[in-house]
Amino acid sequence: MGHKIGVIGGDGIGPEVIKEGLKVIQAAGVDLDLFEYDLGGTRYLKDETILPDSVLKEWKDLDALYLGAVGTPEVPPGVIERGLLLKMRFELDLYINLRPFVTAGDGDSSGHDFIVIRENTEGTYAGEGGFLRKGTNHEIATQGSVNTRHGVERCIRYAFELANNRKKKHLTLVHKTNVLTFAGDLWERTFESVANEFPDVGTDYNHVDAACIYMVQDPQRYDVIVTDNLFGDILTDLGGAVSGGIGLACSANLNPERSSPSMFEPVHGSAPDIVGTGQANPTAAILSGALMLDFLKETEAAQKIEKACANPATQNGTTTEIGDAIANLV
Repeated sequence: MGHKIGVIGGDGIGPEVIKEGLKVIQAAGVDLDLFEYDLGGTRYLKDETILPDSVLKEWKDLDALYLGAVGTPEVPPGVIERGLLLKMRFELDLYINLRPFVTAGDGDSSGHDFIVIRENTEGTYAGEGGFLRKGTNHEIATQGSVNTRHGVERCIRYAFELANNRKKKHLTLVHKTNVLTFAGDLWERTFESVANEFPDVGTDYNHVDAACIYMVQDPQRYDVIVTDNLFGDILTDLGGAVSGGIGLACSANLNPERSSPSMFEPVHGSAPDIVGTGQANPTAAILSGALMLDFLKETEAAQKIEKACANPATQNGTTTEIGDAIANLV
């Protein structure tokens, strides 16, 4: 039997890029038992289904989830994001969002290789807040940020363990401690405490605005970055922009203890304007598949896929042609 994988093609170009990702995984010789789920904006428009509890229960028996993209213009903002994506993160305890950014460069100093570890279940995305006198001239909207010692520490510890196993052995905390003096203080104190357990890992701190500048001007300075949910959301999209474009960016939403299936997805969105045109680059989905294989301890196959995706010869053509080119190299 192969690894049990829940497949959510989703909306827009999602099914197109996931198809190529599965093709490449098959070419790499990894057996998967696939369980397909019709979820996303299109499904919601049919019958208002978002993520039933029965499906969550089924997922508990899977090894991983492979998601293409979700979202359609006809569905109001927040419905699918909170009802599907955030519910998956919270209910499956996918508390680590891992985003790698690698470019070869044209010389010894122009390429970069860093990873952003984003806390994935707390912060401003926890949903604390509400309205008072909504729709009036005296309306009040509040949006809180939830930061627990437990949530912050397990994220920081994961980042230290990751950095400790990398060549550069360096970890940068990114926050805004000069303004967010409560949440930032918790993050900083926890970071310093856990750092004592990893004497071989060098550390640094950047305010998030400074990190945005450094990531553009000097991305080579980074090895592993750890940050909170909101800052991580912003920094990882910026990381994609400086690493070849958001269309090449892959991601992993991890439950490191494996008490629930982890979820792997490209982050480019559903791109409804190019559905069916063959213009969607499947590389991000394919690299997300490689992250999935690595998490499933199919390390050799994952490395073959990553190497094939890094070959410039695989980055020209239609969606299917790029998938075929990568599959032929693994």
